[in-house]
Amino acid sequence: MELEAIPGVGEKTARALRELEDPAATVESGDVAAIARAPGMNEARAARVARGAIRRRHDDASRVLATDRAREVYRDALGLLKERTVTDYAEKRLETFYPSASASRIGEAQAFAAEAIDREPDPVVLEALSGVEPLSDPPTVRVRDRCLATADAEVYARAEARVPELSVETVEDTRDVAELARSYATVIVLDETFAGMDVEGDVHVRPDALETPAETVPERLLAFFAENRERLEAAAAVHEAAASTTDTTNDLDDPAADLDALRDALSRLDDDGTIVGDAELERLTAAVDDLDASVSTAESVADDHLREAIRERDVTIEGTDFLSLVEQGARVDSLLDRELADEYDTAMERARDHLVDALELAPEEVDLAERVFDDDPSFPVEHDESAVSRLRTELAAGRDRRAARLKADLAADLGNLRDPVEELVRDALELDVELAIARFARDFDCVMPEVRDPGAVGEEGGSARATPDGFRLEGGRSPLLDVELEAVDPVDYAVDGVRLLSGVNSGGKTSTLDLVALVVVLAQMGMPVPAESAEIDRFEEVHYYAKSQGTLDAGAFEATLRDFGDLVEGADGRLVLVDELESITEPGASAKIIAGILEALDDQETTAVFVSHLAREIREAADYDVAVDGIEAVGLVDGELRVNRSPREGHLARSTPELIVEKLAEDRGGGFYTDLLEKF
Repeated sequence: MELEAIPGVGEKTARALRELEDPAATVESGDVAAIARAPGMNEARAARVARGAIRRRHDDASRVLATDRAREVYRDALGLLKERTVTDYAEKRLETFYPSASASRIGEAQAFAAEAIDREPDPVVLEALSGVEPLSDPPTVRVRDRCLATADAEVYARAEARVPELSVETVEDTRDVAELARSYATVIVLDETFAGMDVEGDVHVRPDALETPAETVPERLLAFFAENRERLEAAAAVHEAAASTTDTTNDLDDPAADLDALRDALSRLDDDGTIVGDAELERLTAAVDDLDASVSTAESVADDHLREAIRERDVTIEGTDFLSLVEQGARVDSLLDRELADEYDTAMERARDHLVDALELAPEEVDLAERVFDDDPSFPVEHDESAVSRLRTELAAGRDRRAARLKADLAADLGNLRDPVEELVRDALELDVELAIARFARDFDCVMPEVRDPGAVGEEGGSARATPDGFRLEGGRSPLLDVELEAVDPVDYAVDGVRLLSGVNSGGKTSTLDLVALVVVLAQMGMPVPAESAEIDRFEEVHYYAKSQGTLDAGAFEATLRDFGDLVEGADGRLVLVDELESITEPGASAKIIAGILEALDDQETTAVFVSHLAREIREAADYDVAVDGIEAVGLVDGELRVNRSPREGHLARSTPELIVEKLAEDRGGGFYTDLLEKF
């Protein structure tokens, strides 16, 4: 797949995506977290890339949201879904669902949502999700005790690119390799031509080393698991929480990774990627770290013993002996050797024993430790620095060999878990997406809508079908209203073709348009909709024009007319929702303008609802019989308007002033109010 062919992916973004292990498959998967691991890519951009890949896969060039108000409704719908997520990932993943005119895309999204709404949002699972995040790649780990070696320039370049953790050295012959072996604990030669050479040191000829990074540089894998320890533990907790719920709809499939094996492996790994839990490695590490301090303490042990011995004994030297020793240039050490030889031997033994015990040295290491304090008497006692250096080298080499072996063993175990844990975390994050949809569906009593192909024929092949083109809602409740859902009156409304919607002030005309727009947008996103049942045509575009705030000046009025002029040209397959267009200019002119727009739209294969208080005037100005629906007011009760929120088809609703005049005529009898009522 050509990455630049994805809508919204330019050269720079494509270059970043190519740094992924399998760019095409990753982008095609729609996995926002995996895409976001490309250099310089965040989850918001990754969501846009994933959305572009979805469009390309479905050959979807549609732009359903044609107006600012339509885009606002989409943002509101997306916001309601996002509010029900736990993870940041799920928020961004939901952005890959967009209103589409592609039947295949809508079907794909509906299949996902239909499965999601069957899930039960269990509080235990939601709590477990709070710790889950997408896996991240740690910074490159530099390994100083190991190097790669080659005589081939191409192999050299490939090694630097594939294994940036290790230094890559150039060698020409065995002597060069031997030189490297004196500088590095381990040398890995990449050229098969060096096989069979005899070089002192830890040297391996491995032509396949670049193809087996887990063996060559296990630190890479260990760093990845150390970096993601908390995320992995949280994902494991999600799977366990889902499995423990009594509702089987929350059961995930068997975890992709063996959770016991994962926890066992993580328990052997420190947060910095080093091995923990191995007593021998801990002993050797502590011995190297504590060597100098232990040597110093051992010297003090010997000195203390000698001081005490001297303090408790009278040392007598004959005058002639003293002169003889002085003439021979004897030092105090010589006197100690002659007078306190046994005590000095004891002091050395105690120093050696302390060093062996303090460092917990193994039998094969004791000989080197004993050489740290030789038998030549001195006071204060002095150690042999070269012997200390040899002991340090031996202990460090043992530590490094042990660590390397343990790292290789752990990397082998973790290598089997590398791909499964990616799936483990992805499944947990995707569960959050599904649960957000499930929570949305439950909070707003949603149902999966039927999204129909425009002009589809009936089951028997006839031209008629049970429901007309357009949309049909039953029991719709808008979650966009600033009230509890239980307080929202359900709305039934079906429209085919072009309609005027009349009704009293505050009767719910605008909220009905909002409900229709929301249902259509959600349906073409593939999401459940807030209704008892819903059927809609698959619209190519949604044009929603909100109520204008006051009369427009001449320039703005002209621009608005241009918009509607463009709208009525080739309006097939569109949904047009307009709220009180008459507010843009004088009522008389508005009625004529709206009538002209309705006439043009009526000649198109389009669905439209125009909210207007000028329904009667518009019908009179139009050259065809304009269909009018009405949100009927039942009357005034205790000064409050009582309204049937579901529009009545073919009904011109009465206005609020008419209802008030009617009430006054009934309360006060005939005369002025009766005459006034007759004028409506």
